[in-house]
Amino acid sequence: MAKIRLGGITRRFDSPEGTIVAVDDIDLTVPDGEFLVLVGPSGCGKSTTLRSVAGLERVDEGSIWIGDREVTDVPTQNRDIAMVFQNYALYPHKTVRGNMRYGLEKSADLTSVEIDERVEDFAEMMGIEDLLDKSPAQLSGGQKQRTALGRAIVRDPKVFLMDEPLSNLDAKLRLQLRTEIQQIHTDLGITTIYVTHDQEEAMTMGDRIAVMDNGEILQSGGPKDIYNRPNNQFVARFIGQPTMNFAPVTFDGTTVSGEVFEFALSNDRGLDPGEYVLGIRPEDLVLEPEEPAGSATVAVTEPTGSEVIIYLETPNKLTIKSEAANEPGIGAGVTFSIPPGKIHLFDREHGRTIYHGPTKRDETEVAPVQSVEE
Repeated sequence: MAKIRLGGITRRFDSPEGTIVAVDDIDLTVPDGEFLVLVGPSGCGKSTTLRSVAGLERVDEGSIWIGDREVTDVPTQNRDIAMVFQNYALYPHKTVRGNMRYGLEKSADLTSVEIDERVEDFAEMMGIEDLLDKSPAQLSGGQKQRTALGRAIVRDPKVFLMDEPLSNLDAKLRLQLRTEIQQIHTDLGITTIYVTHDQEEAMTMGDRIAVMDNGEILQSGGPKDIYNRPNNQFVARFIGQPTMNFAPVTFDGTTVSGEVFEFALSNDRGLDPGEYVLGIRPEDLVLEPEEPAGSATVAVTEPTGSEVIIYLETPNKLTIKSEAANEPGIGAGVTFSIPPGKIHLFDREHGRTIYHGPTKRDETEVAPVQSVEE
């Protein structure tokens, strides 16, 4: 096991349109034994960052350290890393046993008997001990990915690098393998960088998340911290499903006013009056049962089992996530409350976070919404 440290790494590519900066001056430290998830939209630079750590991409600037050793110019095979890819990357002419043996045969000082024993032990850990003599063509997608994971962990590397390893699997299998990967990390404690565009995977798997866009890390921290205290509007929008609600508002020093709502906000932290973008999670908007309704009209509902997602017919398409028992009919009028302790205010021009609500997410303080006529 080893710490990973990236010191100002930059990676550029030439294209007909000019130079593309895929990774832009990234500083990042992954402590020994941590499971870090790089998450962001397609093209944000997360896979290029991972491939740079692996040595599959050269960096134009900066340094890469694994443990106490700089590996910036060290070939991939000498970095003591193991990588798992989206497309499995198994040798089609080798059996499962052969695929798992191959790395050990090339890099480990073990006898053939010792290699077989190690392969069989880790195949049992991955639940593929009955598949050792099958070829990749005889395996399902989940079995192929288990084989790829087994081939990586059997080598006992210092670092695991995983590039969207579950993207090709169906939803049920993704959930199952997600749990298994977490268990493997708990058992082995190997420093891991995991790349995904799926924010749910990031939230459930990572000890820490680094959200990327345009080759930069916009915020890193624990999943709860990223979710509850996003640094900017991009992070707030990207993390969370359904996405955070946003609406332009004006704050006059005592009251936050939007197009279809207004509520009192204590200004004990000296927030300047002005124009902002309000952000609030769908699960934090509170449906009010009192009549008469009047704040908004229900446009669409999406039952998800125990909960319902309610899309309101408002200028900013506000969304509420509520218990299924609260599901209103389409076209119904509803009122809602906004907990001041759960709002975020963003700078309108740059999207930077200006204000986080002061209360914890499990507190229930709400401010009654006063309906504003359109």
